[in-house]
Amino acid sequence: MAATKKILIVEDEKILGEMYQDKFIQAGFEIVLAGSAEEGHKFLSKEKPDLILLDLLLPGMQGQEALRILKEDPKTKDIPIIIFSNYDTPEVRKEAEKYGVRYILKANVTTRDLVELVKREIGEKK
Repeated sequence: MAATKKILIVEDEKILGEMYQDKFIQAGFEIVLAGSAEEGHKFLSKEKPDLILLDLLLPGMQGQEALRILKEDPKTKDIPIIIFSNYDTPEVRKEAEKYGVRYILKANVTTRDLVELVKREIGEKK
């Protein structure tokens, strides 16, 4: 049996984070929920998830800055990241493209769609 895939969700809206967490747990994933980029970074200093779901509008360090740090750090640069936010500008899209990161608007996908997308992104076969 394959090892459980671990996802780090960086989402400051507690209700949304918990909703995503529940859906991913139901789908068989292990979830770590971080309410800020700093919290996510603290987790990453100890463990390496299979994928990071990153909101952009966060307290403290914004998601764009977190993305830059993650993709420029040799220890985290290979972790797949999906930007999952309702914040959408041409600059943000350009930056996501620059780092080869998938960019998804929250308003455009259901939690079920998101789970399926993550499964495809990390090669999870169910």
